[in-house]
Amino acid sequence: MANAFDVLEERGFIKQVSHPEELRELMGKQGITFYIGFDPTADSLHIGHYVALMSMAHMQRCGNRPIVLLGGGTTMIGDPSGKTDMRRMMTQQEIQSNADNFQKQMGRVLDFSNDKVLVRNNADWLLPLNFLDFMRDIGVMFSVNRMLAADCYKNRMDQGLTFFEMGYMLMQSYDFLHLFRQDDCVLQMGGDDQWSNILSGADLIRRKEQKPAFALTCTLLTTSTGVKMGKTEKGAVWLDKDKFSVFDFYQYWRNIDDADVEKCLSLLTFLPMAEVRRLGGLKGAEINIAKRALAFELTRQVHGEEEAQKAMDAAEALFAGGGDLGSMPGVTLTQADIAQTGLRIPDILVMANLAKSKSDARRLIQSGAVFRGETKIEDIDHTLNTEDLEGEGVILRKGKKGFCRVKAQ
Repeated sequence: MANAFDVLEERGFIKQVSHPEELRELMGKQGITFYIGFDPTADSLHIGHYVALMSMAHMQRCGNRPIVLLGGGTTMIGDPSGKTDMRRMMTQQEIQSNADNFQKQMGRVLDFSNDKVLVRNNADWLLPLNFLDFMRDIGVMFSVNRMLAADCYKNRMDQGLTFFEMGYMLMQSYDFLHLFRQDDCVLQMGGDDQWSNILSGADLIRRKEQKPAFALTCTLLTTSTGVKMGKTEKGAVWLDKDKFSVFDFYQYWRNIDDADVEKCLSLLTFLPMAEVRRLGGLKGAEINIAKRALAFELTRQVHGEEEAQKAMDAAEALFAGGGDLGSMPGVTLTQADIAQTGLRIPDILVMANLAKSKSDARRLIQSGAVFRGETKIEDIDHTLNTEDLEGEGVILRKGKKGFCRVKAQ
């Protein structure tokens, strides 16, 4: 069986790692237990979480056991890493509901059968903690000077940093110590913006237990220019199809920059690296072959084969004149909607979520960004006819990436 360290390194996951040679040797000898934490602050995972999920899947496929740590306790505090404001407080009911959704989405990538994945919730051990005992046992191990030198805290000093948030590093480090003691977990993984927190946990174990523990961070999902991927005009690229449609998900990956294709194929799909390099090496118009492969594979992994096929068919119908339009995002107008809007294009663009407001819609039209099919709409007073809404309806397009099929009820 392949050494997971080598697999992660070859595919470009590893950003920083403590004691790399020692960890690689250990993973070559035996399967290890490792964990990644997910704070359930929303009701769905987004594509930014997906690199972490894929790293877990590769580790699992190489004989290692993942622990999915749901942050029922740490979510109540909030991680200051990369944040300019303190996180909104959440109830335990909200946190649990979000955590349940996370586990369902993770099941498409990880094998949860027969205890192949352990699921833990740090609320189980953080909520009962006695403050004085915790500070005497754990707090004494942390240097405030070292903590303030970490980016996650240093970047917040100008805006103000509460003691409440300072506790996050201690809590996350204690998580690692608890899982080390309970489940023989020797490695914590996560995004590179978590390096300070993850490293502090490994250091806490080595100091208190006098035994090896390791920290490993994965590269963040960014474009070739260093901009974080996964943001659109509609918001984050969520894994929940009710928050981000399957068609939009497919199209997001179909339209990424040429320079980002190989990296995304490597990090976000299970395609063999020989195939990743072949597809990534395609030039000119042929790069579209690689983009279609990326879009289909990733959509299949997240939403299933059937949904991926529907999204691809809808894209083919739109751009190649064949296939099924049924999976394209659409809006169905009632008679009341028709009467209210008068079928004016600015109103329809707002209803179709292609424009934020009527003034935004008019600006888009004036800038030449709005199309009916392949015909540019140049008149801000342009209206549709009720006949246009019959059958398959009419397709409105904003720029190259925004589509909506408008039909009558």
